[in-house]
Amino acid sequence: MSVPGPIQASEWSIPAIGGLGPEARLDTSAPNQGFASALERALAGLDASQQRASEQAAALAAGEAQDPTAVVLAVERAQLAMQLANQVRNKAVEAYQEIFRTQV
Repeated sequence: MSVPGPIQASEWSIPAIGGLGPEARLDTSAPNQGFASALERALAGLDASQQRASEQAAALAAGEAQDPTAVVLAVERAQLAMQLANQVRNKAVEAYQEIFRTQV
């Protein structure tokens, strides 16, 4: 029976998670962009992350994915993005309802 040597730090280190993908960032350089266009771009970024996660999950199921951790990371990012969008929607609905409950 062979006992392996000590584990080197480079063998168990986890790479850093990058920031948001470019599709999720809003372009603040152009002036006079309305709320509707900002919302449209945010939803397009959400859709892109969902599509990417779906494609990577399908590739993993078909045995084509080389790195299963990248697939899990993409799925988790898509799930977190969806949860954030859901919470933003809930807060917007609450604000809308509060405005209509306000007495004039």
